[in-house]
Amino acid sequence: MTDYGSDFLWIVILASLGLSALAVFFSISRRQRTHAPATYTAGEDVASEAARKVLREFEKNGQSVDAALVTWSPETLRKILTEDLPEAQVIVVSNREPYIHNIKDDGVELVVPASGLVSALEPITRACAGTWIAYGGGTADRLMVDEHDRVQVPPGNPTYALRRVWLTEEEYQGYYLGFANEGLWPLCHIAFTRPIFRESDWEAYEAANRKFAETVVAEARNERPIVLVQDYHFALLPRMIRERLPEAIVITFWHIPWPNSEVFSICPWRERILDGLLGSSIIGFHTQFHANNFTESVDRFLESRIERADAAISYGGQTTLVHAYPISIEWPAELLAKLPDVDASRATLRERFGLKADVKLCVGVERLDYTKGILDRFQALEELFIRHPEWVGKLVLLQIAAPSRGTLPAYKQLHDECHRYAEELNQRYGSNGYKPVVMVAEHHSQEQVYEIYRAADICMVTSLHDGMNLVAKEFVAARDDEQGVLMLSTFAGASRELLEALIVNPYDPAMMSEALLQALTMTPEEQRQRMRPMREMVRDNNVYRWAGSMLLDAARLRKRGELDRVTAVAERSANANIDNVVSMFERKRATAGPR
Repeated sequence: MTDYGSDFLWIVILASLGLSALAVFFSISRRQRTHAPATYTAGEDVASEAARKVLREFEKNGQSVDAALVTWSPETLRKILTEDLPEAQVIVVSNREPYIHNIKDDGVELVVPASGLVSALEPITRACAGTWIAYGGGTADRLMVDEHDRVQVPPGNPTYALRRVWLTEEEYQGYYLGFANEGLWPLCHIAFTRPIFRESDWEAYEAANRKFAETVVAEARNERPIVLVQDYHFALLPRMIRERLPEAIVITFWHIPWPNSEVFSICPWRERILDGLLGSSIIGFHTQFHANNFTESVDRFLESRIERADAAISYGGQTTLVHAYPISIEWPAELLAKLPDVDASRATLRERFGLKADVKLCVGVERLDYTKGILDRFQALEELFIRHPEWVGKLVLLQIAAPSRGTLPAYKQLHDECHRYAEELNQRYGSNGYKPVVMVAEHHSQEQVYEIYRAADICMVTSLHDGMNLVAKEFVAARDDEQGVLMLSTFAGASRELLEALIVNPYDPAMMSEALLQALTMTPEEQRQRMRPMREMVRDNNVYRWAGSMLLDAARLRKRGELDRVTAVAERSANANIDNVVSMFERKRATAGPR
């Protein structure tokens, strides 16, 4: 063997020994870290201590059965933010704003919209002292903001900032009424209304999402905010935020159902929507079924890796968690304390609508929307009168149907059909001032809605397709007398939680009429046995648990990212040392020259 070959062999041997020594060192070091106390001396590597601390926190914050024993409250959320997400800025993005200012009688009127999304998110934003970004559509909204388009809310006791985004009438028509509500809304709901997709609406939708993304970036105090993106109005927003703030935690919650992949394929921009949503760190749905549908759509239309065991999708070098987070409400203890008792509420409502004291009152409360099954509810009432005519004159259906999207043809048609059917039922079965259907097409405050719940004998939630439907949970929460019967559609997400309700198929009027008869004849004791566990479920699984679950998952992602960064730094340092050893041998060989 030549001297040159001998030198090369020694180089290989020494390099191997060096690598072995490094491996042994790291192995011993890792074992020592596992058993070492949580303190370190001045001479220890601070980065190594940070890695140990992150790892312990990550292990501690894994899913635990103890989570069900936590009392979820605003204080719980604040504790999560303080301990698990220190110095994190929370930004909420939604189309609808929690407070609207309108010009009225030469003054400004404050309106708090009766919205399930707002009622769920408003207490969260208050608890987190965050920033809420929303479209400013009130006629006096521009008059009430400061030079940065912000207004502090709630009025009288401000706890967070509302940042308003301005859209032109053309942008709003295309983005909101067009693509979102004539396209995505019917696409995602099994209500047999054909979705309409226009190129101009898509362009407006894209432009509006971009405008909101710019606002998020402007409101972010650093590069690592936690952004809670709400609903189908912002499918492109997560990717746009990710491009500008790559270290942000983006949690997107899709409040409506997600269709199966065959239905979703109808959308001409399906890949763009999926790509936009996968800019999220976490995507949440009300039910696991909808989460599964989303995953199947991604699997069908995008080149991605589905990690089903971890409920995650790897796409474009990023991993997105896809989880079910059933939304809920804030337990209304303070609100109920302000309201009259059940008997007083009942008397007030009956006087308002001229109802006799001995009639049973059934209520429906929702927006006038074709997904809510209002016409099917009327059909079930008629079926009951045909099968059991003794109930004519003894039952009234009070339908609160707040006007919604009235400029769209499908909603105009629904409005006309509902009023026509109600009038037909009143003419057919009404007499001597008795009307079996009372239609009220007005917006109601939260206090008014809860008073209606408390006065009702039955609440009908007969959605043809729904994400969750918080009306069901609000009715249960309102009944501190543990009375009243909830009729709940099997196609509403709430039916997966409120199992003691009378679960019905709104497409089957005969079955619905029999359930209605069961509700009318149910004893007070059975009502109590059904209502009590539902109230416990809504109280324990409240909106703070919904938000807290997402924030805890966000904290785990952030800590995992920190651990990955620390590990990457350690690996680069180790590789640099190995490179230095090899280059030293190379320099020695070069200076020795050939032999």
